[in-house]
Amino acid sequence: MSEPVTVRFKVNGTAREGRCEPRKLLVDFLREDLGLTGTHAGCEHGICGACTVIVNGEAARSCLMLAVQADGAEITTVEGLATDGKLHPLQEAFREHHGLQCGFCTPGMLMTALDFLRVNPDPTEAEIREAVSAVLCRCTGYQGIVRAVEAAATGWAAPNWPRSP
Repeated sequence: MSEPVTVRFKVNGTAREGRCEPRKLLVDFLREDLGLTGTHAGCEHGICGACTVIVNGEAARSCLMLAVQADGAEITTVEGLATDGKLHPLQEAFREHHGLQCGFCTPGMLMTALDFLRVNPDPTEAEIREAVSAVLCRCTGYQGIVRAVEAAATGWAAPNWPRSP
């Protein structure tokens, strides 16, 4: 085994550090070492999207990234969306439009949708469907998710809605 290395990054606005094996995946470091279990480990091959987080402003599959690769990065997990106990407007839209059922894909879906709306704040339904297809959901049939992202996009320009967490 390799010697543990120290990794440092800002997670949800807070400086965090820890020691881990160089081969430890970011998803595992977030969950096991930092206790941020909102990021889900699904397929562990980058296909399902459940592990999606924001790294330096862009969506990334945390199961395809080593923790050491994120050293020095700014990371936002689903836990970083709510502020002072108030849901992020995207989370609120998912709640209001039934964009979740079992909840397994929801963290990755939220982070994917957040990144998508950052890039495309006025999407068509077809563009939303294409974007959210990057995260596998076996429960919802995506209709509630699409409605939620549409609703969130409508409020995207609202002054009280943060464009990024």
